[in-house]
Amino acid sequence: MRGVMMYAAGDVRVEDRERPSIVEPTDAIIKLAASCVCGSDLWPYRGIDTLRRARPMGHEYIGTVTEVGAAVTTVKPGDFVVGSFIASDNTCEICTAGYQSRCVHAVGMGAMGTQAEYARIPLADGTLVATPGQPGPELIPSLMAASDVLGTGWFAAVAAEAGPGKTIAVVGDGAVGLCAILAAKQLGAERIIAFSRHADRQELAREFGATDIVELRGDEGAAAVKALTNGYGAHGTVEAVGTQESMWQAIKSTRPGGHVGYVGVSHGVELDGLRLFGSVVHLHGGPAPVRRFLPELIRLIWDGTIDPGKVFDLSLPLEEAAEAYKAMDERRATKVLLTF
Repeated sequence: MRGVMMYAAGDVRVEDRERPSIVEPTDAIIKLAASCVCGSDLWPYRGIDTLRRARPMGHEYIGTVTEVGAAVTTVKPGDFVVGSFIASDNTCEICTAGYQSRCVHAVGMGAMGTQAEYARIPLADGTLVATPGQPGPELIPSLMAASDVLGTGWFAAVAAEAGPGKTIAVVGDGAVGLCAILAAKQLGAERIIAFSRHADRQELAREFGATDIVELRGDEGAAAVKALTNGYGAHGTVEAVGTQESMWQAIKSTRPGGHVGYVGVSHGVELDGLRLFGSVVHLHGGPAPVRRFLPELIRLIWDGTIDPGKVFDLSLPLEEAAEAYKAMDERRATKVLLTF
């Protein structure tokens, strides 16, 4: 089969890789309908995360089950499924509390490399969710978004306590931040303030539910949110970048007693204890438990309530994965769909 490998920073290749097979009785094999490039894939691409050896790429996936292990009972060959970037048993105490991304038996799907024609899905019963039927091509981008960026944005909005009467600010205008705006709207937020300097992303942010756009960053951006909220700050803020500046921008944008939902993969973030103590904000975040939300997200997509697939503004065949990475690195694309 064909699949994506990264050999070094900036060095992405599509090569022949061994087609996966059942290893454990809890495994399933899927034939992917699509894959995509994630913003987190850019950390090693840019050399910020060190690659010690060539590695398969990709952790987002949707497709059709082709084979299941002897212990799998909830999906069968022929089912169209969506799964999370973390495989989970969905039965341990952590999973049943709603934090499947920290399952005691968790398996990171990045190790499987799902930017490929086929993928092995461990813990299939706890990881995969079947759609009501076979989706049409118009649903593929949105179902693909559900595998990570939509589920992550949704968790961020929930962690920020988005709801009726609330003002929610969103730091980060990538696919996750945009999906957090969509989620906050669906959860009933009254006002949604999006931080963005890019006209195309601002347009989609407004379509997804943003009521205000702030182009400032850092302390100036936080001050702008305070100005928009009579000096109080947002009830909740989503942090979807992962840098020191973005984290403090989120904290400072939030009123005392408010909530910060942080889902940006942290790089170099250090929080001064006394400053944090004085902020009196709740911090809740980390790797999103996408599996918790998948049944509801699939339903909302299936019935046409939401269309998160609009975050994909470029579609390329798998063989052009190197260009997909380059386009996202150069900000010529927000998120790239890889097709087969």
